[in-house]
Amino acid sequence: MSTKALRLGTRRSRLAMAQSGQVADAVSQVTGRPVELVEITTYGDVSREHLAQIGGTGVFVTALRDALLKGEVDFAVHSLKDLPTTQPGELALAAIPVREDPRDVIVARDALKFTDLPRGARIGTGSPRRMAQLNAYARTHGLDIRTVPIRGNVDTRIGYVRDGELDAVVLAAAGLSRIGRIDEVTDFLSVDTVLPAPGQGALAIECAADDADLIAALGVLDDPFTRAAVTAERSLLAALEAGCSAPVGALADLLADGQIVKEMRLRGVVGTPDGTRTVQMSTTGPVPGTHDQATELGRELATEMLAQGAAGLMGERAH
Repeated sequence: MSTKALRLGTRRSRLAMAQSGQVADAVSQVTGRPVELVEITTYGDVSREHLAQIGGTGVFVTALRDALLKGEVDFAVHSLKDLPTTQPGELALAAIPVREDPRDVIVARDALKFTDLPRGARIGTGSPRRMAQLNAYARTHGLDIRTVPIRGNVDTRIGYVRDGELDAVVLAAAGLSRIGRIDEVTDFLSVDTVLPAPGQGALAIECAADDADLIAALGVLDDPFTRAAVTAERSLLAALEAGCSAPVGALADLLADGQIVKEMRLRGVVGTPDGTRTVQMSTTGPVPGTHDQATELGRELATEMLAQGAAGLMGERAH
């Protein structure tokens, strides 16, 4: 491979620039080539509509993929949870690096934890998935909360709490960690309380499918366990025929006996945003050794969830 600078396509947000910068450093180390960031504005960045209204799926991704296909950038970095579940044949997911903390977190006034929020507390989130699970938890644990739809970057969202408009906001631990603001978290939400979005905390590094040299170079950054886990989660999402704005939570984790990884457990949840109805199930199997095995784990759980009425809880199903 040449020593010419590689062009990395990234969204312009502070979080996107931070995580792309970290990937750029890693790619530079493994390839010995400089990496320059190419900032690209996506529809999701300029639209002020709520993600559920503009479709969710692909709104942060399409412009980056267009730049890849036109040869304007050599590779792109996405938050994996933003990627549509169908992979275009012309593009390859060359690497899925080790995943950050997949959990959701609360940033609340007065350093409060979720369960210590006052009655009638207003909690901001733009995610139907988070709304569904927070409201379901509150309902079963005698808490009185109000979920409020919001949009905006991390500063905007935390600003609602600082200004007293909201009592708390829900954010992803990984995002706050990547921009150096994890110390502002007042509560880490257990995955037993709120399952994260499929792929949350993981990054996807994508390039042209016919660039074998670059795929091989970027592949050094791939983590097979993370790839297997997020493949199972995204397969569940795809089999439910739901987009990334649907109220679907999923998490695949490894079950170990001492130091030996024995199995993978996949958990999934679908719920109505008000939390009145949820379907939550799990399945456990051998750690997938191939893409097809990971995909099958997700499909099996989706089939069980659909049999329990999951489809009726997602509103209009995305196709």
